[in-house]
This record gives sequence, structure tokens and C-alpha cells, in this order.
Amino acid sequence: MELKGRKIFKGKANGEAIVTNEGISFYGGVDPDTGIVAEVGHPLEGKSIAGKILVFPQGKGSTVGSYILYRLKKNKKAPLAIVNKECETIVAVGAIISEIPCVDKIDIDKIKDGAKLEIDAEKGIVKIL
Repeated sequence: MELKGRKIFKGKANGEAIVTNEGISFYGGVDPDTGIVAEVGHPLEGKSIAGKILVFPQGKGSTVGSYILYRLKKNKKAPLAIVNKECETIVAVGAIISEIPCVDKIDIDKIKDGAKLEIDAEKGIVKIL
């Protein structure tokens, strides 16, 4: 199945989806040294986003979250790509400065946790393999 969205930052990625229907606050919600979601009570609490395609509705919280994404990238703990329902400025800036492929305007309800995805962010395409 192919889903068409909007490019936030270019790039291609192939990998396993880690999916949540709750927003993510990168500042305080994700450990930049490990890539593990630390937000208490979040559906992804205790799980690593490192090396996965992170699928979530939108970011939330502090603008410092953009720099947490950058730190994740520098620490080699960033997601391979980001897929959002609606990408807001925190995630958009974080993806751009970190050079993480990012697509939004995607019906994320069609993507299951653990699904194999192929991302072509330049074309705004998310393929479920």
C-alpha cells in the first residue's frame, strides 16, 4: 500500500515502523543518549526509536525538542525517518537540522507497529511493504 503525503525533509529510508497514536515530546520525553522514550505513561515508554521509522501524530512540548532530535542524530540514536499526521514546527525544525527524512499529511492509522516501510520523502511517499 502506498500513502501520499507532503515532504518536510528529503531523503529515503527503509525499516521497521514504531507507531504511536500519541504525540511525542522530545525534550524530556526521549533520552538523547539512548533513543529510549522516557515519558512516563507514554505508549512507547521504555522502547527505543533508534534505527526505526517513527510514526506518530505530531510533536508536543518545548521547542528544545528540535535540538533533542539533533542530539539523537549526533549520538546515532535517531529514527531513520519520521512520519506524521501533522508535522508541527518542533519536529519539522528537528528533522531539517538533523537531516532526517520526514513526511506528513499521512493517515498513520493505516500503519501498524512493526510494519516494514519504505520512505521516499522527496516525493512524500510512504510505502507499506
